[in-house]
Amino acid sequence: MCAILVSLAVGCAAPGAPEPPSLELARPVRDLRAIRKGDEVHLTWSVPTDTTDHHAFRHVGPTQICRSSGGPMRECTQISEVPTPEVQTKSATRFRSGNRSPRQQAPNPQASYTDQLSPALEQQSPTSNLVYAVNVVNSYGRSAGLSNQVEVPSAPTLPAPENFHAELSAEGVRLSWAAVPTPQPIPGLRFEYRIFRHDIDSHRDSIAGEVPVSPVSIPTFLDTSFEWERTYEYRATVVTFIDQPNGSEEVEGDDTAAARVVAHDVFPPATPTGLQAVFSGPGQKPFIDLIWRANTEADFAGYNIYRHEADKPAVKINSELIKTPAYRDQNVSSGDTYFYSISAVDVRGNESAKSSEATETVPAIH
Repeated sequence: MCAILVSLAVGCAAPGAPEPPSLELARPVRDLRAIRKGDEVHLTWSVPTDTTDHHAFRHVGPTQICRSSGGPMRECTQISEVPTPEVQTKSATRFRSGNRSPRQQAPNPQASYTDQLSPALEQQSPTSNLVYAVNVVNSYGRSAGLSNQVEVPSAPTLPAPENFHAELSAEGVRLSWAAVPTPQPIPGLRFEYRIFRHDIDSHRDSIAGEVPVSPVSIPTFLDTSFEWERTYEYRATVVTFIDQPNGSEEVEGDDTAAARVVAHDVFPPATPTGLQAVFSGPGQKPFIDLIWRANTEADFAGYNIYRHEADKPAVKINSELIKTPAYRDQNVSSGDTYFYSISAVDVRGNESAKSSEATETVPAIH
């Protein structure tokens, strides 16, 4: 009898609460990113792989591209749509070890879209921002809401400068290009050329400098901050600056083609000037002091001293580079006349031409 009661009790147990059916709404995108370059806005985001109720997102519809001007969107202002990549259930894997370890999940697939801005849109509100969002809908046309919203300036950009050229000189890398046509002034906007430098050897990118856009001057820039014996690629663009009460925003135009420079230093220092030769005077061991104006190059290494007598070739008389603009020649003889010149040498061994000569005579001793 007890067995019968137990059996009835088990058979009459109340079933668990039924789970509601999935709404099949993809989780909203939370990592939308926007980068503007020229007239293009590049959007990227991670495709959701599960729904708001933690199921795999299987009933996939398109992704709507949303854009508004001036403020946040309450609902999608659609400008286009793209297919949502088919998502697969993330597969769980384990580390190949004897111990139990946490499961790893594959990253979400990535999606992208490029919005081509029209000149009319850029001129419509040149000092405001464009706001973007994406809206992933299911196959029934429903979604759980917009993604995070991102902003880019809507200001117009100018075309890339033409005839961009780079030339190496002893002073630096001289960049030149044709001036871009300047637009009608727009309150709150200003334009500058920006010079980019890419180090081929180290793959480092940097901004070499900026030059204001002017309708009256020929644009040029001298880069002196590079390193010798390296290879560089230079590009230029026109940057639009949008001045705001709390700072300024900027958007870059398209880049020029690259101009490559091999910064091999074959340029000697400047030829020293102001050389003077002075005899020491009687009553002491004779010598001739030389002085001259100092060289100021950043890569300067030292000087060489050359001497000769009448109708004889000049000979270098220092065994090591002279570091300061002064030298004392103690190897002189009574009654002889000497002709001196000097040259400057840089750290890579490039030697300048010889200076103008200075002459001095050691008086004869009677």
